[in-house]
Amino acid sequence: MARVYNPVPMKEEFTRWTARLEPILSRLDPILSRLDPILSRLEPILSRLDRLLEEWVGMPPGPELFERWQAFRWRVGRGTGRLEPIEAVAGFDLDDLIGVDGSVESLDRNTRQLIAGLPYNDVLLHGERGTGKSSAVRGLLTRHAGEGLRIVEVDRADLAELPRLLGVLRRATLSVPDRYAFLIFCDDLSFGESELGFRELKAALEGGIEARSGRICVVATSNRRHLVPETMKENRAARMDAEGELHLGEALEEKLALADRFGLVLGFYACNQSTYLEIVAHWLADAGIPKLDDAGREAALRYSLERGARSGRIARQFANDWIGRTRLAELSGSLPR
Repeated sequence: MARVYNPVPMKEEFTRWTARLEPILSRLDPILSRLDPILSRLEPILSRLDRLLEEWVGMPPGPELFERWQAFRWRVGRGTGRLEPIEAVAGFDLDDLIGVDGSVESLDRNTRQLIAGLPYNDVLLHGERGTGKSSAVRGLLTRHAGEGLRIVEVDRADLAELPRLLGVLRRATLSVPDRYAFLIFCDDLSFGESELGFRELKAALEGGIEARSGRICVVATSNRRHLVPETMKENRAARMDAEGELHLGEALEEKLALADRFGLVLGFYACNQSTYLEIVAHWLADAGIPKLDDAGREAALRYSLERGARSGRIARQFANDWIGRTRLAELSGSLPR
């Protein structure tokens, strides 16, 4: 004979257990009420721990990060490395660079090839201080950010983690492979003996096992054409064979190998006097001072003589000084001195 389910015993059992639990729960109430202020005090601590954990471990970025921001720093001071957005980007107009037209044109064309998904070359910008190398890179972002160009600035001390950065960018753009192009920007780059980052950068440019995304270009600026100091001892290690062919020493070959991996090498050089004055006049006109008069010309030449050089940076610095003095004199009703 089949058994018939009777819910009454189960209901009675539930009532008995509820009656037993009631005094226990009533005793827990004061304990729980004491925990409330402790938990409220722990909340800000836990939120800080969350932020620290995010900074330490680094959250994997996605395409939305590049939609919101145009420039980043790669930070590896703590943890495994992370992309840190730059909120206020220092823009620059490439048309403001005077006297380096050929180099700027080649740099811009190479960048347009990168954005279009065409073959391109990694870039080394070398030359004297203040000639517009870094400004040219910033100008690329100003001109092409709307086309998907993004810049990641990497400090020389963090170059040892460059392969990790390349992997992060590749994975972050897998879902939108044609939407963004990246410039890995290494500013004022040079290496001493046995310095970290030398071999990692060389492998990232050419020779590494891991494939690099087709839209990531390394751009470095340096005051040194070959990025590393060359000593007399290394030059003396060069030898000539029986046929009169010159062979460099191994140490020098190793140093030149890095610069040789940049397919586009562009020089930025100090300007002559006429170009220097043209740059000064350009910045004065930009500020609403239409003409560089004789007094301004004499002051500009004296300024460059005192600085011991003529460059775009020195021209801009003089222009800032002259514009400031001119506007101040207008406020006081006197001539600039």
